[in-house]
Amino acid sequence: MAVLETIRVKFGIVITVLIAVALLSFIIDPSTLQSVTASMSSKYDVGEINGKSISYTDFQEEVDTYTTLTELMTGSSVQNEQQQISIRNTAWQSLVDKYLFIKNAKAAGLAVGDEEMISIISGDMESPVITNNPAFFGENGQFSKDMLLQFISSIDSDPSGRMKLYWDNLQNTAMTQQFYAKYMSLFTQSNIVNKLQLTDQLAGNNNTFNVDFVLVPFGYEKDSTIVVSDAEIKKYYESHKKKLYKQQAGRDIEYVVFEVKPSSADVLAANEALAKVYDEFRTTENMKSFLLANSDRKFDNGWYKAGELNKISKKVNDFAFEKNASVSEVITNGNTFYAVRVLAEANVPDSVFVKYVPAASENVDSLLNAAEPMWITQTPGFEDLMTLKAGAQKKINGLMFEVVKTTKPVVKKKVAVLEKNAVASKETVNGYYSKANTLVTMSAGKYESFRAACDSLGHYAHPVNKMAEGTNRLGAVEGTKEIARWAFEAKKGDVSSIFTINNNYFVVVAVTGIYEEGYTALNEVSSAIRNILYREKYAEKKAAEIKAEIEGLADLDAVAEKLGVNVSSKDGVAFSSFSSQGLDPKFIGAAYASEDNVVCGPVAGNNGVYVYKVTGRDTQDFYTEESAKQHSAQRAQYSSQMVVPVMMDDVDVKDNRARFY
Repeated sequence: MAVLETIRVKFGIVITVLIAVALLSFIIDPSTLQSVTASMSSKYDVGEINGKSISYTDFQEEVDTYTTLTELMTGSSVQNEQQQISIRNTAWQSLVDKYLFIKNAKAAGLAVGDEEMISIISGDMESPVITNNPAFFGENGQFSKDMLLQFISSIDSDPSGRMKLYWDNLQNTAMTQQFYAKYMSLFTQSNIVNKLQLTDQLAGNNNTFNVDFVLVPFGYEKDSTIVVSDAEIKKYYESHKKKLYKQQAGRDIEYVVFEVKPSSADVLAANEALAKVYDEFRTTENMKSFLLANSDRKFDNGWYKAGELNKISKKVNDFAFEKNASVSEVITNGNTFYAVRVLAEANVPDSVFVKYVPAASENVDSLLNAAEPMWITQTPGFEDLMTLKAGAQKKINGLMFEVVKTTKPVVKKKVAVLEKNAVASKETVNGYYSKANTLVTMSAGKYESFRAACDSLGHYAHPVNKMAEGTNRLGAVEGTKEIARWAFEAKKGDVSSIFTINNNYFVVVAVTGIYEEGYTALNEVSSAIRNILYREKYAEKKAAEIKAEIEGLADLDAVAEKLGVNVSSKDGVAFSSFSSQGLDPKFIGAAYASEDNVVCGPVAGNNGVYVYKVTGRDTQDFYTEESAKQHSAQRAQYSSQMVVPVMMDDVDVKDNRARFY
């Protein structure tokens, strides 16, 4: 960036620094990438932001950038799915910021200039992006401008280019945050409560009224005289569809699951396999190698106190902590078999306070004296630290440790667990696959045949309504994104081949309904709309009937007697919704504006028809001008948080990542 060069010139500092950075290669298989991109047409763009189509290639480049940054910051490769999801979300948000938010911010007259960026990065108004970054901390653990300048000066000496990538990202992030800060200030600076608003809020909260009323609840009987026409339903739908009936793309499916479970023969085989090596387990002197060769559970060199082995099995824990426990008999827990051998027992602390330095260092003792101690708990590879007493030293994995102090020791044990899990044999797996294949064959790709086959074979087809793209769970089956992708490519009535999920499930799927992104069809909501309109007409009719029935009655008791209901009372009712719970909003609004000591109504609410009389009013002062300002500030804060979602909704941002990941 130009800002980087400007910073270098402005400071005129040349610092030569040797920076050791652990860089891991991020490798993309070109053939894999080519095959993926070749299969994706523009129809299958990852998304669209403010009219800008985001292709798979463009998005993947952004993902690659953030993957590299993550690896640089963590010093390890990105492997697990959660990390990948987080990176893809970050990449997507960066594109939303670039093509939508910053563009709108500039359109609102906001800007972040070069001089401002210099100040944000290394001047008087340094961004938290920079000052809170541990890469620029000094020996005191605080932000150091010297460390920042050393980093900037060292960028060109990094042949990998990753330091420049990292620095460019920091600058971009700082700039984006500055745009956000300026845009959000528009809300805070406009947070003004004018006199009219203030008067209205104070009155709505502090002015209360007491009211006597009768309520004639709506009945449950159907009024055959009330007719709702198709034209009225259509009119309501058209006027409300953008607000009420917007829908995402979805699919109705039915699926049959064949869960692969070990047979009784498989369970017996697991038991026999453990029994075969049981005697050797009792006597072996090389437990680590033995378990590696014979157990489904690896050797664990840790120390455990009573209860901590419940994570394996309560039966395992209970045996291990029996008095004088040695070697257990075979323990059965469902389809898993265990044997337990207690290897050692000792008083061991939960944590130790230690100093450590590289063991190969010169003057180890003096370095240990100067080292800062830290608390550590039991860590794989360093379990022996837990058995050392205060003052003891030990070399472990190339480091020299010295124990300063420990927590109070408690009785712990070191155990070996021989574990055999019953797994489905090839014959068992083939049996389940054969059942799934029979269903597929009988279905012949058609839903009608699928239903008939399910009925004849006794399979239950699980229904799912409006399954979303990217759905990764169907019932108890996780990892079903491939099923979702197929369903969104299939036609209504199509039946899939066999999906193999995690080698544990065979799944056959039929598509029974297709919903495109847009609006729910009128025929799907017409019944609900008919009920809404019927209730409105019913309420109007009941209000008119009651009005005619009580015509001329000026006493609420007489009204109650005429209508066959009781008079109820409510004191301290405020116009503000938060202090008026339990009453119909329409009734509250009408009563608030009514003349005192006059029978008013009827008013048709949500629950029934009200006839009422305001009997008194009171003014309090608990809601102050400061309360109004705080309430306004809260609304401004909420509004600022909704800026990007509203922007996205306004331009109808399309996020199709689920088709690809």
